[in-house]
Amino acid sequence: MSAPRLVLVLGDQLSEEIAALKAADPARDVVVMAEVADEATYAPHHPKKIAFVLAAMRKFAARLAQQGWTVAYTLLDDPGNSGSIPGELMRRAEAYGAGEVIATTPGEWRLIGLLDALPLTVRQLPDDRFLCSNAHFAQWAEGRKTRRMEHFYRVMRRESGILMDGDAPEGGKWNFDHDNRKPASDDLLRAGPLRHAPDATTRAVLDLVAERFGDHFGSLDDFWFATDRDGARAALDHFIAHGLTEFGAYQDAMLRSDGFLNHAVIGLYLNAGLLGPREVCDAAEAAYRAGRAPINSAEGFIRQILGWREFMRGTYFLEGPGYMARNELGHDGALPALYWGAPTHMNCLSDVVEQTRREAYAHHIQRLMVTGNFALLAGVDPAAVHEWYLAVYADAYEWVEAPNVIGMSQFADGGAVGSKPYVSSGAYIDRMSDYCKSCAYRVRDKKGPRACPFNLLYWHFLDRHRDRFAANPRMAQIYRNWDRMDPAKRETVLTEAGALLARLAKGETV
Repeated sequence: MSAPRLVLVLGDQLSEEIAALKAADPARDVVVMAEVADEATYAPHHPKKIAFVLAAMRKFAARLAQQGWTVAYTLLDDPGNSGSIPGELMRRAEAYGAGEVIATTPGEWRLIGLLDALPLTVRQLPDDRFLCSNAHFAQWAEGRKTRRMEHFYRVMRRESGILMDGDAPEGGKWNFDHDNRKPASDDLLRAGPLRHAPDATTRAVLDLVAERFGDHFGSLDDFWFATDRDGARAALDHFIAHGLTEFGAYQDAMLRSDGFLNHAVIGLYLNAGLLGPREVCDAAEAAYRAGRAPINSAEGFIRQILGWREFMRGTYFLEGPGYMARNELGHDGALPALYWGAPTHMNCLSDVVEQTRREAYAHHIQRLMVTGNFALLAGVDPAAVHEWYLAVYADAYEWVEAPNVIGMSQFADGGAVGSKPYVSSGAYIDRMSDYCKSCAYRVRDKKGPRACPFNLLYWHFLDRHRDRFAANPRMAQIYRNWDRMDPAKRETVLTEAGALLARLAKGETV
């Protein structure tokens, strides 16, 4: 018999349909899976994310073994553990006499480079779990002056047939976002995401992670994530039955008492391979067609999967490995300590960061319009912002996180993802949340000792970047409003904003 080949399966590739497994022969080849320190610490990942991935890996490896695969699995605390993916492949190659590795292309340029550098024959196969291949995205993008998700999304709708009525979009419109901007009331009857009690495998992992990574930002308490395919599918079914109906209307809302609202919280399952994007979209469409969910909810949810998720992945691979270093606005500020839990008088930031520490989760508006918005207004180095998001969220993998942060959130790519920066004053947060009601700052104050920091920094950001954004048709009216403001008031706002930025730079509490 020919020498065995090693089949690499990474912790975010936990699908039996992964390309490397489909190309391999269980009678001949050896699946290599490894819990390694390098992957847990290249960013200081949230302990809940580490625990989720390790528990899910162990269960997936057991499933493959039951199906007849030979699985060479390295536990984190194995004495011979080399600590890295390349090291484990070399160790297994020697043990099994293998000279070839079959891998599914990783979702990070870092890992792609590490595999390319191995002194083994490595075949990196395209990751075909997505609805749009990288080649197809590049073909769509070729020759376009600008790439916009909305245009890409319409192509994906047509090609997939999802939510289509013949050649027309279901419901007569491509986008129902106008119906999806309602603030939420405090309602204790929301079901929230499905919670799973840790089993013996997960409890063992939790103990290991507490011992090895207990100094990372984040709590391991009340771990409730699913850690296998069946649990992930149950979480999806629970959302479709209990959350999808009102998802659309309240997807942008934020409440201090409820960090989940009607959100699905399935991104971590999708991004680890326990769910597939087509099955998720099909489940939402089926609920709509059966009359169990309105069109605005089904379309809004599907757009996040079929539109944004696929668009982000295409952007990441199209832009190349230098994308994370982009800094078109020249921001170089340090990430404020409040992002790691230091005290702040701002309710919105305090609550979202604490929720992130506790749950390894915040929904997209909390990320974009609270933590992301503040970092952009404050001029934080986008690389530092990117590293924080990659570290603290259970669903964060670089292919999806980086374009959302470098592009959408921080506008550091100069407009490759969005046509304008996502910045706002405190008024948006006040309209969509209850954070401002009991805050030490007053959201209606535009200047003075209790002025909301978002109000001060908003105008300071626009003023210092006027040369770049004044001609942007989506921002011209904002600059006209600034120009109509009394000159003395403008000067006061800029002075107070400058003082606020100086306090942030000194590490003072704001």
